[in-house]
Amino acid sequence: MTEPRTHLTNYIEEQGLAERMIPAVGSLYRDRGVIITVFGRKLMNGSTIDIIKAHQQAQQVVGETVSLAETSAVLKIISDIQPGSSRVDVGKLAFAARQAGKADDQTELDAFLRDALQGIPDTPSVLDKPRDVVLYGFGRIGRILARLLIERTTSSNPLRLRAIVVRGGKDGDLRKRASLLRRDSIHGPFNGHITVDEANSAIIANGNFIKVIYANQPEDIDYSAYGIDNALIVDNTGVFKDEASLGRHLVPKGASKVLLTAPAGGAIKNIVYGVNEDMIADEDTIVCAASCTTNAITPVLKVINDRYGIINGHVETVHSYTNDQNLIDNYHSAERRGRSAPLNMVLTSTGAAKAVSKALPELEGKLTGNAIRVPTPNVSMAVCNLNLGEETTRDQLNDHVREVAYNSALSQQISYSYSTEVVSTDFVGTPEPAIFDSVATIVDGNRCVLYVWYDNEFGYSTQVLRVMQHMVGLHIRNVPAD
Repeated sequence: MTEPRTHLTNYIEEQGLAERMIPAVGSLYRDRGVIITVFGRKLMNGSTIDIIKAHQQAQQVVGETVSLAETSAVLKIISDIQPGSSRVDVGKLAFAARQAGKADDQTELDAFLRDALQGIPDTPSVLDKPRDVVLYGFGRIGRILARLLIERTTSSNPLRLRAIVVRGGKDGDLRKRASLLRRDSIHGPFNGHITVDEANSAIIANGNFIKVIYANQPEDIDYSAYGIDNALIVDNTGVFKDEASLGRHLVPKGASKVLLTAPAGGAIKNIVYGVNEDMIADEDTIVCAASCTTNAITPVLKVINDRYGIINGHVETVHSYTNDQNLIDNYHSAERRGRSAPLNMVLTSTGAAKAVSKALPELEGKLTGNAIRVPTPNVSMAVCNLNLGEETTRDQLNDHVREVAYNSALSQQISYSYSTEVVSTDFVGTPEPAIFDSVATIVDGNRCVLYVWYDNEFGYSTQVLRVMQHMVGLHIRNVPAD
């Protein structure tokens, strides 16, 4: 039997290793544009506990324990090498070095890692100069995107949040906007420092000077007057949804491209990153990042369709209430949505099942969908009832999704849950847009029912950010390759 004191001793040793990793992780990102991860979990701005918990993923990803001592050794050599802009998983590299018999010899480990990092550009950014970003609208998605952009701002990060556009301009408006960025009832306090510059109508967050522009319509703005040039305009108002209306964002000087964070109409490309981002052409000026539900179900449906084929199916969305609903019973133009959101389950419609075919044309006409809005503020679930092209078993299907979630190009889109105790609040802040609940999977011959959780705010916003990066040509290499 292990002495109780041994557990504490081991944990204190892990804490010490994790503490020593933090400055190396920060320096690599700040100075070289290197994002350090451990089995897919980003360590940037993480605590010692975050680092220790990230290592617990090893058992699920590679089937073995990988220690902080192993990853610390890898991180030290990477710090010595000083690679350029990249995303480096020190957990997977440590395991690969062990498998290759290179982990115990410093010289061999150094050579192994230098070989793995070959081909990475020797610059902290893949772009020649930073790219300006403007958030048009500052609601739930807008404020989370602001947090994500600010968190990532360094001398090597080319995406710079330069301005926010909102209606209004009443007394106290600027301070209220800053307060909403500073405090969030769901996602917690802002990680940093925020001040308000009333004289210049700006919010200063972690050193980022963010101009707050008051305008009632896109044509009223001249971005160049604020030193903003070649900007990517991210519309998160939900007001402009077709090519003609979104094109209004391109009228102002200083604007060059538009990304919509809601389902789009017409021929606008609906992008689910990880599935069809290759559709984005350099000359595209208007792109859509689809909806939170479409981003949640499309990666999982692709995985299933690629392996088993989907004959047809139905997707039922159990969705947290949104600002589009009423707090108490009142008039609403849509059916049922006028009833009190915190007090009712509200049956409504969703276009997510139909929108899937814009990213996966092979599923055109094969899916139906509906939605139930429920009295929770965040984290939703999609229940996918599918008829497959061949029979399988629950274990076979789960194993297939697990392998894709941990060891494929879709690892940033699909998280894999194996706990029997998780509930919706456990997934607040999950960066992957889809969390596959393997425990709930039902399979009967060629029919299956799959349960997919998603943080419809944070998980979706990370997908929007990936589309933003792709639109401006910010393509970062993953090491090891997916």
